[in-house]
Amino acid sequence: MQKILEFLWKNRDVALATIGYDDRPKVRVFQIMAIKDNKLFFATGPHKKVYDELQQNPAVEILAYKGNISVRISGNASFKVDSLTQASIYNNSDILKRLYRWPQDLAYFSVSIDSLDYYDLSTNPPTFRHYDGTTGEFQSLNPFGKH
Repeated sequence: MQKILEFLWKNRDVALATIGYDDRPKVRVFQIMAIKDNKLFFATGPHKKVYDELQQNPAVEILAYKGNISVRISGNASFKVDSLTQASIYNNSDILKRLYRWPQDLAYFSVSIDSLDYYDLSTNPPTFRHYDGTTGEFQSLNPFGKH
């Protein structure tokens, strides 16, 4: 898992999919602001649609991709982020400081890693590993096998 978390940190700009008001997927680019305890942390404006969508339905998928490696995460967003983590996220982000005057102007959320799929197409055969957050276990799968 450490190798995957390092990949995510190095490739922090990710696609985050939510369920919109119309029950259709909505995809946006977000930046991972912190990673700890197998959770990814993000920030957004509380006036944005994505904030309301996550309040209505916290289910998300995240996709990180670089070269021949991709990581897809399914989880749930939670706006219960402690004030120390919020301050750290804001203080360590030039982008957030440029867009928002105060740390309190943002809504911070974490996404639990309920499941994760890791693909590496540079290996032969390609590597596909699935992580189940409820068991904390990985299993290697054949992505080209029958389902």
